Amino acid sequence: MLKILIPTLMLIPTAGFTPAKWLWPVSLTHSLIISLISLLWLKNPSETGWTSLNSYMATDPLSSPLLVLTCWLLPLMILASQYHTASEPINRQRTFVMLLTSLQFFLILAFSATEIIMFYIMFEATLIPTLIIITRWGNQTERLNAGTYFLFYTLAGSLPLLVALLLLHNDTGSLSLLTLQYSNPKPLLSFSDKLWWAGCLMAFLVKMPLYGVHLWLPKAHVEAPIAGSMILAAVLLKLGGYGMMRMMTVLEPLTKELSYPFIILALWGVIMTSSICLRQTDLKSLIAYSSVSHMGLVAGGILIQTPWGFTGALILMIAHGLTSSALFCLANTNYERTHSRTMILARGMQTILPLMTSWWFITSLANLALPPLPNLMGELMIITSLFNWSNWTIALTGTGTLITAAYSLYMFLMTQRGPTPAHITSLNPTHSREHLLITLHLLPLILLITKPELIWGWTA
Repeated sequence: MLKILIPTLMLIPTAGFTPAKWLWPVSLTHSLIISLISLLWLKNPSETGWTSLNSYMATDPLSSPLLVLTCWLLPLMILASQYHTASEPINRQRTFVMLLTSLQFFLILAFSATEIIMFYIMFEATLIPTLIIITRWGNQTERLNAGTYFLFYTLAGSLPLLVALLLLHNDTGSLSLLTLQYSNPKPLLSFSDKLWWAGCLMAFLVKMPLYGVHLWLPKAHVEAPIAGSMILAAVLLKLGGYGMMRMMTVLEPLTKELSYPFIILALWGVIMTSSICLRQTDLKSLIAYSSVSHMGLVAGGILIQTPWGFTGALILMIAHGLTSSALFCLANTNYERTHSRTMILARGMQTILPLMTSWWFITSLANLALPPLPNLMGELMIITSLFNWSNWTIALTGTGTLITAAYSLYMFLMTQRGPTPAHITSLNPTHSREHLLITLHLLPLILLITKPELIWGWTA
């Protein structure tokens, strides 16, 4: 564990003291080496499931895919941010790289924590770098508003969690994930127990986000710079799903009664946010709302608590992380050339940037879950387990997948096809850096088709 953590920490002084012209190449190479070493976490030889074990941190089949995704994203964010920070003073560029590194450090500690309180502290600590990235490097004037939404939604959701965790610690005497599953289940009968149950899950449902508490997400995505959007879509939303999976083992037997409204809200959210996507004019906003609808499926899969639901949720989290991050990168390449996120103003890109169109096509297909990509595996497993739980869910999930296909095609056709507006006939050609960036997103997605058991979680 330390062989990843210490190099990640050393990236901060590296970014601080490297000569200006070497800042981006050095930090990119350094973070890429870290992400390649982190692939070793996917090999899990132990019989108990826990590896790299020490008194505070450990990995198991549930956290290791998310940890690898976190490490994989740092070089990609550095690659994506190089162009739009190039005009800034060198000290601000150094600060930017340091913030991204500190965010990765907190996320590694959050996903590998064995103590729930440590997980909670790191869960909150990720707010600070993200907030600075959104409010300092965001594009428009709305960014302060977006930062406020982001901060207060997450804080309001997670303060009840702290109280719930302290109560749990008072009852069981330990908050270690290694021993918590063996503690005696409490007879949860009273009304206050039901409030405790809601307190445990609310923070994660806001972070996911569940439909109804999702308003911070489109704002944060639209205002954030490209690196902020990538880390939000790919990893920070997954903190919610991961936390729910970890807490679920403690919340029995109340879940089977209390989860109904949340499952219904999640599935209703899949349809509602997909419908909102169909009439978006803003490209980044469309991708952000599609994230909410995918995360609604994940929330449903986790709340019904079957092995298939959990596995499908984990697979969809990893696949969605790579896909939506790639979509934000593509939206950013358009934005860097046309300086507009409005889709109608940047149509007909196929004639100007034909190779980018093929990337758009592959990523849009991944977003609408084309077989045999992991996106489809995750969605199918969740839909099947929901259907087994109650036949009525097929109406909601089926409609959701139908609209998903519709808005993915709408997004592709609006950006790539149609007549090219007169004002964008002379654009900069695409750079190798951008092609490398999208390749590094889609390559792991395609390779996971060949060995999906890496991201099956506990059932592997």
